[in-house]
Amino acid sequence: MNLKAGLFERRAGKQIFHDDAAAAENLAAELLSTIPKVTSRPIVFVCIGTDRSTGDSLGPLVGTLLEEKELKSFYVYGTLDKPIHAVNLAEKIAEINTKHVHPYIVGIDACLGRIKNVGNIQVGNGPVKPGAGVNKDLPAVGDIHITGIVNVSGFMEFFVLQNTRLNLVMKMAKTIANGIYEASLLYPKLSWNDLKWLEEEKTN
Repeated sequence: MNLKAGLFERRAGKQIFHDDAAAAENLAAELLSTIPKVTSRPIVFVCIGTDRSTGDSLGPLVGTLLEEKELKSFYVYGTLDKPIHAVNLAEKIAEINTKHVHPYIVGIDACLGRIKNVGNIQVGNGPVKPGAGVNKDLPAVGDIHITGIVNVSGFMEFFVLQNTRLNLVMKMAKTIANGIYEASLLYPKLSWNDLKWLEEEKTN
């Protein structure tokens, strides 16, 4: 879980309410406008959190839903079965960087924020900072981020996360997973030959 009250607003990005009829489509469109369209870099989604805390389970729920969809264009790490959390975060990021050459990472995490923003999903530039909301010093993750405000910040954040409604977190996770899945269907995955041709075009 990342981001304290007010930080969500300062790092402004596209905000999407999870219950909007077109939420998944809007999330997909925002992702496709943000991630590189022509690149040899693998697109990797790192879903951060733990199922030991309801509010902090958003990331692994998204990862599990995406794993079930068997994405063709993107890679996904962090599920309910194999979560990425405070204890193993640095190790898992190092492992991802070993498996993939210069990956383009999208960090996914839950956060706390103002009451009026609870239920909002944000796609923004820059990494997520896991643990910031509960005063843990963990590595920042991602070239861009997707965060979901699951509850209100400002007082006893750890307790608030533990008592967040699973119904809200599950709805938000489904919206995020559906948006990423829609983006994966539309993402122009180019072959090495395509990339080589494009590079040759640039030099001619």
